[in-house]
Amino acid sequence: MLSLDRQETARLFARYAETGDPEIRDQLITMYLNLVKYLAYRFRNRGEPLEDLIQVGTVGLIKAIDRFDVNRAVEFTTYATPTIVGELKRYFRDKGWAIKVPRRLQELNMQVNQATDVLSQKLHRSPTVTELAQHLGVTSEEILEALETSEAYNFVSLDRDRSSDSDDSFSLLEYIGRDDKLLANVEDRTSLAAALAPLSPQEQRILYLRFFRGLTQTEIASELGISQMQVSRLLRRTLDVVRRKMTVEKE
Repeated sequence: MLSLDRQETARLFARYAETGDPEIRDQLITMYLNLVKYLAYRFRNRGEPLEDLIQVGTVGLIKAIDRFDVNRAVEFTTYATPTIVGELKRYFRDKGWAIKVPRRLQELNMQVNQATDVLSQKLHRSPTVTELAQHLGVTSEEILEALETSEAYNFVSLDRDRSSDSDDSFSLLEYIGRDDKLLANVEDRTSLAAALAPLSPQEQRILYLRFFRGLTQTEIASELGISQMQVSRLLRRTLDVVRRKMTVEKE
């Protein structure tokens, strides 16, 4: 790890803010990588490889470096820590899905969340779908599909961080034993079957085409002979019904 005094570090941040030189950013990343490792280590008992957590935390570090204002009367480590921890928590949040979602949409959903943060800072407002699409180099329909996957997210998670004001981070998962995976699958399938039962054949068909065959809204509309807008509305309503049904059963 590089070791520079406070004035030299401030000059380095000032030069990066002025030039955007990627070599300077790499130097700053190297300087503060141990902070990332320390924070990632606090999340080590959640079933994810430490190396992956360090990579996720490094994304937060890069965001903090890009946004840091050297003229603020605050140490960079103080400024960067919430950003890095937030990136790690978002990583665990985005891994909990109540319904099977194609991997590409899970990844795009995470990119949309990150892009929303970046553009909100830049624009001082929430970005539009078109602005998100342009920023990520994808179509507006793909952005809408990625946003829909949030409806399939499982908001009740044992991995959720329940940190107190102290430095210790913990989750309920750390305090329970291991479940039989096959038994857990039986319970999940039973809950899902009960949640799907009240749906109409068309609604069940749309869920099947969307999350099991991975078709886009346009492809589903073509197969069912309805408009893409109807597919979008039906998906949102159906996922909301399923999510609320499963949440009530879990409670």
